[in-house]
Amino acid sequence: MGSRTLLLALAAAAAGFHLWSAGVAPFTALVQRPVHLALMAAIGLLSVRVARGEGDDDGPEEAVTPPGTLHVVTSWLLVLLMIGAAAHLVMGHETLVRRTGSPTAADLVWGAVTVVVVLELTRRTVGLGLVVICVAALGYAFAGPWLPGLLAHRGYGTVRLLEQLYLSTEGIWGVPLGVSADFVYLFILFGAVLDVAGGGALFIALANRVAGRSRGGPAKTAAVASGLMGSLSGSAVANTVTTGAFTIPLMKRAGFSPRWAGAVEATASTGGQLMPPVMGAGAFILATWTNIPYVRVAVAALVPALLFYAALFFAIHFRAARMGIEPDPAAGSEPVGPRLHLLIPLGVIVVFLGMGRSPMRAAFWGVVSAAAVTFLRAATRPSRDDFERAVLAAGRGTVQVAAACAAAGIVVGVASLTGIGLRMSELIITLAGGQLFPALVLTALGSIVLGMGLPTTAAYVVLAALGAPALVELGVPLLAAHLFIFYFGALSNVTPPVSLAAFAAAGIAGSAPMRTAVTGMGLASAGFLVPFAFVYGPGLLLVGSVGTIALAIVTGLAGVIALAAAVVGWLRGPLGWVDRVLLLAAAIALVFPGVYTGAAGFGALLWAARSTAATAAEPAAVSG
Repeated sequence: MGSRTLLLALAAAAAGFHLWSAGVAPFTALVQRPVHLALMAAIGLLSVRVARGEGDDDGPEEAVTPPGTLHVVTSWLLVLLMIGAAAHLVMGHETLVRRTGSPTAADLVWGAVTVVVVLELTRRTVGLGLVVICVAALGYAFAGPWLPGLLAHRGYGTVRLLEQLYLSTEGIWGVPLGVSADFVYLFILFGAVLDVAGGGALFIALANRVAGRSRGGPAKTAAVASGLMGSLSGSAVANTVTTGAFTIPLMKRAGFSPRWAGAVEATASTGGQLMPPVMGAGAFILATWTNIPYVRVAVAALVPALLFYAALFFAIHFRAARMGIEPDPAAGSEPVGPRLHLLIPLGVIVVFLGMGRSPMRAAFWGVVSAAAVTFLRAATRPSRDDFERAVLAAGRGTVQVAAACAAAGIVVGVASLTGIGLRMSELIITLAGGQLFPALVLTALGSIVLGMGLPTTAAYVVLAALGAPALVELGVPLLAAHLFIFYFGALSNVTPPVSLAAFAAAGIAGSAPMRTAVTGMGLASAGFLVPFAFVYGPGLLLVGSVGTIALAIVTGLAGVIALAAAVVGWLRGPLGWVDRVLLLAAAIALVFPGVYTGAAGFGALLWAARSTAATAAEPAAVSG
């Protein structure tokens, strides 16, 4: 059996298992989650491309460099061990309750095996960053009695630690992996089925119709398309690579520099993680973690996400004006009718979620309807090879998320066992002197640092356990506190020095990675201000009276326009440094809703607009 055939068999088994459990007969947590992890581990460890972090490749097997013998043997050994560990739980999960507190030798051995396999799978697919955090967490569990001050705790031995991580749903099999098993795989499968039928091309065509004929149209098209696809993909990096292959060349041909083209794509793909209804599965994780209804999470996240994209749109518009890039009247003329029916499955998902059905059931019917509607027209009718590519893409696309969620479960399990989450809250509050603003700054910085190199979902889970309790204790509403850390964990994708989405975009654009990351961070700057805005002005989360909400939205929109102008250096004409500083101050004032801050912000914005009389655009040769 060839390697592709084996991977296809595993991916098909994963598709069958998840569809069965979502639509026919659900399994208990200690069956669903171990089987999910075993399948993803097998796909990840036996896939050369995934293991090396080189992304999916459906090309001929001969193009893949054969791994060494030791690598193959080690991979197979790890797969067999993970299958054994999962089988031990699945076959004995009903007796676990009776032996709680008295684990058998087999329980401990398989528990240790699971931890080792999870760490190695994470190292291969996510990188060393999360592995180091997990190892530090394990070390912290043992070293508690010898640590100083707030970090000290009673200490836990191997038996108690493995019981927490392997024999309960408080560790590896906890909420993060549960979300991966219940929702993430199905949504990635949904996206893969739509993609092989031409869904990606449809999104780009629709985005081009919306924004293609305006100034800087190709870049605005990239922003819309990447926002749509990024919300479904679950990974800013994966979305950058997928949509960027189409959008970055279009932006370069329109006149944008490679650096700017790459930065726009990275920023737009990162923003997809913040855009409802799916938020890269973040909405489901956040709702499950906080026990807040999913619909409320999605509705609250809508305005902040729209402000993020508004800032990106205006930055693109100002940059295009500065470079003299004119609208293309012929843009958006490509036909969308032959593929328009591919939007039906998206409607199915939204309807099911709106009816209050579980995300798992909504995703199941989304996949079923997607597979069905692809046969409605010849232009979208998939072949057997197309379905195979979709199944393989879903399996491979979930590996990184599953590994990250399982590893995050180690951190969460240790945090729950030792109480480090509460101690971190005490430390943040102490360092902030009990004041909210310094605590927000510390939490934001910690979220960016811990989020570097991690998928958004894994970064959020780690941060939810360590950072959110401090904000809640200082009076921040639960939903606002969790959205705050979710935003900054996501923005680490375009924040140097580890800006994975920006680096991926730079590779496609042919630009310098670090300069692309710096430009992307500037384009994403609204994402750094908006979370502070919705903490201080809950109207942005659609909480409060109509007047409060309207004031928050209006001032927030004016603020992101001022911020975009300050970043690009253009409003009605070129801006000097004094005007740019003034606009930056206006942006900061306007994103904090209030009568006085609003008046000051609008005054600064009007002053800058009047001081830059409309001038002819600079030549298109302006440096990118």
